[in-house]
Amino acid sequence: MKSLWLENETLSYKENSPKPMKANEALIRVRLAGICSTDLEMVRGYYPFKGVPGHEFVGEVVEAEDENWVGQRVAGEINVTCGICEQCRNGRETHCEDRTTLGIHNRDGVFAQYLRLPIRNLHRIPDSVSDEKAVFTELLAAALEILQQVHIHPTDRVLVIGAGRFGQLIAQVLQLTGADLRVVARHPQQNKLLTERGIRLIAGEDVEPWRWDVVVDVTGSASGFELARQALRPRGTLVMKSTYKGELQVNFSSIVVDEINIIGSRCGPFAPALRLLESGQVDPLGMIAAEYPLDRGLEAFEKAADRGVLKVLFRP
Repeated sequence: MKSLWLENETLSYKENSPKPMKANEALIRVRLAGICSTDLEMVRGYYPFKGVPGHEFVGEVVEAEDENWVGQRVAGEINVTCGICEQCRNGRETHCEDRTTLGIHNRDGVFAQYLRLPIRNLHRIPDSVSDEKAVFTELLAAALEILQQVHIHPTDRVLVIGAGRFGQLIAQVLQLTGADLRVVARHPQQNKLLTERGIRLIAGEDVEPWRWDVVVDVTGSASGFELARQALRPRGTLVMKSTYKGELQVNFSSIVVDEINIIGSRCGPFAPALRLLESGQVDPLGMIAAEYPLDRGLEAFEKAADRGVLKVLFRP
């Protein structure tokens, strides 16, 4: 099986033998896969991982115990859980104490010709949703998690800081709430895509302090966090929606005094993400910058790391 391989912060192209399937797993041929910011950070050493990286994909089931799944186009939830630990038994499956995570923790990912996942992790993709849209399902689901965690009112002032791969989808999702939404973006392509969808922009220096009800930080940087913190009104809500490497210096006294709510946000629901893609209420196609075969994987990662570049895809 041809794949990309990550080991000791070094990415390479190789052929390796796929691991044996376990009970209730499906073998999936990868049709399309996407590079996200977490993948880039893992190559830089964000998290120790040895194996095939990548977790955003659309694929086709080629083998499964339940033959009804064979031939189905699918997206897959990335956390493989035990179902029996305290977290799983209390409805917190994405925090399973014994979980593996696709392309991130103890499970080979999607930058390969094939992958394996439990059938319970799979979601059928509607026929009307193209592969190019479906590959964004996991990222869109993570954006929807914000609405699972925070009740955003149409009267709220909402600020998104960061308009890269993730920030674009978060902005489209939050636009659906009818809230007074502004986005801090830095690059022309980011600005263009947001403006085309009627999403209003704001420069960082024009963000009024102590005025915003909800702020979503998608930067993963100390400067982004600081801007978010300054923007929030007392008793406002800060949603941390990014890959943070290293440690942040935080003035917790001001957070206590202003009674700020801080919410970490990670994975989200796939079914509504697929419905939004099917209805066209969210459209990620403008984010696609380039597409590569696996044997040009190093070139693809270099492209994805360029400033202002949004989504780079693999077609194994």
